[in-house]
Amino acid sequence: MACGNDSGAVRPLLGMDQFENLDKHTQWGIDFLERYAKFVKERLEIEQTYAKQLRSLVKKYCPKRSKEDEPRFTSCLSFYSILNELNDYAGQREVVAEEMGHKVYGELMRYSQDLKGERKHHLQEGRKAQQSLDQCWKHMDNSKKKFERECKEAEKSQLIYERLDSDINATKSEVEKAKSQLYLRQHMAEESKNEYAAQLQNFNSEQWKHFNVAIPQIFKNLQDMDGRRTVKLGEMYQSFAEVEQRVIPIISKCLEGMVTAAKNVDERRDSGIVVESFKSGFEPPGDFPFEDFSQNIQRTGSDGTIGTPKTEGGKPDPKHAVSRTKNKLWLFGKKPKAPTLEDLSHLPPEQRRKKLQQRIDELNKELQKEMDQRDALNKMKDVYEKNPQMGDPGSLQPKISETICNMEKLRSEIHKNESWLAEVEGKHGSRSERRASADVNHHAPHGRESPEGSYTDDHSQEHRSPPQPDPHEFDYEFDDDDPLPAIGHCKALYSFDGSNEGTLVMKENEVLYIIEEDKGDGWTRVRKQGGEEGYVPTSYVEISLEKNSKGS
Repeated sequence: MACGNDSGAVRPLLGMDQFENLDKHTQWGIDFLERYAKFVKERLEIEQTYAKQLRSLVKKYCPKRSKEDEPRFTSCLSFYSILNELNDYAGQREVVAEEMGHKVYGELMRYSQDLKGERKHHLQEGRKAQQSLDQCWKHMDNSKKKFERECKEAEKSQLIYERLDSDINATKSEVEKAKSQLYLRQHMAEESKNEYAAQLQNFNSEQWKHFNVAIPQIFKNLQDMDGRRTVKLGEMYQSFAEVEQRVIPIISKCLEGMVTAAKNVDERRDSGIVVESFKSGFEPPGDFPFEDFSQNIQRTGSDGTIGTPKTEGGKPDPKHAVSRTKNKLWLFGKKPKAPTLEDLSHLPPEQRRKKLQQRIDELNKELQKEMDQRDALNKMKDVYEKNPQMGDPGSLQPKISETICNMEKLRSEIHKNESWLAEVEGKHGSRSERRASADVNHHAPHGRESPEGSYTDDHSQEHRSPPQPDPHEFDYEFDDDDPLPAIGHCKALYSFDGSNEGTLVMKENEVLYIIEEDKGDGWTRVRKQGGEEGYVPTSYVEISLEKNSKGS
């Protein structure tokens, strides 16, 4: 397709016979461009699939639990950091796919459409030029054939005239007629000759323009178009590579982050977390005392015989030794199976403290939600009261009452767990002091935080009690006292399931006897007609105090 231009005029090297080949070549160029565009599309689809699979992989291995429940080991934290970096890496692969789709594939498809339109225009111009030259050639050819016919007719007329003119038998009129016909044919032949000469000159001029101006310009336009196509492909090849080059620095940072996460793995810190999480808080067991069973054997040796010192009164204290053994042997032997208690007293002190603190935090969150709901309902009630057309204020009262009851339950649970937590942390007195306090309050639950705070043995605390407990302690605790007298009665406004220890199940509209008033913690101690006693939420009952009431 190269064109010489030595003298300033366009001089094509391709002839008209190569026009169809040029048509095929330009079509091949556009097909090749679209083939590369298809390659880019499949490439970006691979990137999209790769990024999607990476994100699915990250999601699969990301922790499903909340951050508070997640292990704090450096090996775990580093793995989660690697997952985050991999997620960012997947994002960069998506960027590559998006940039390829917009800056390479999209650009190629737009350019391909423009190229097709331009090629079609140039080919149409070439065909029009060829059709115009063909039309001019037809006119010239027709005038040539006409001139040929007229010349033959003139020659024929001349022969007829010459034959009649030499024939003595021909009449004068016949000769004159033949002569007139000869002049007519000669005139028509001359006109055909002039027309043929004009058409020939016009065709030669059009043919020169066609081969020296029109066709070379069309070929040059097609050549320029194909050259621009080639340049565009080179630019798109470069853009294809630059799209990925731009994300390489960010990808490198992601990989550096993974390396940093790997270096942050600290085995000492992880071991410290394990020790802190599983330490029991128990003191190591003391030495076992020597039990001398030879006290009653009469010694015949001298007083200086080596033996075990006698205890006061000459008798050993096996009770002390046995109790101490019972208290500490299970730490490294078989631990007695104890049921899971609500106060978590079956757990070691440190574990119990952590669980109680976690429970208190969760209850505080629930309480805050209930308080927010109560405030919202009260605001809505105020709006209804000021604008009755918006709603009935009374319709919100059951929900408000339910929310208040839930708040009371949660507060009670919080107080109860805080009491157990304080007990674990050593903020409460000994068991005997708690029992004395319970006696003053008519055996009410310790601290009156909630019905579940009723006096129970704390087995974990027993094992850490002084080595010589009161032998009559349990007898004292379980002595039957006289039932407390009723000081009034109450009517249940709502049903209460009494699922917690120390609470009492009641049904709506059920009448109960009050044996102890609410001490400010939201619970009232009641007795059923059958004699069953327990605590119910004060907000669940309608109370009527009667000074002279008697217990049933």
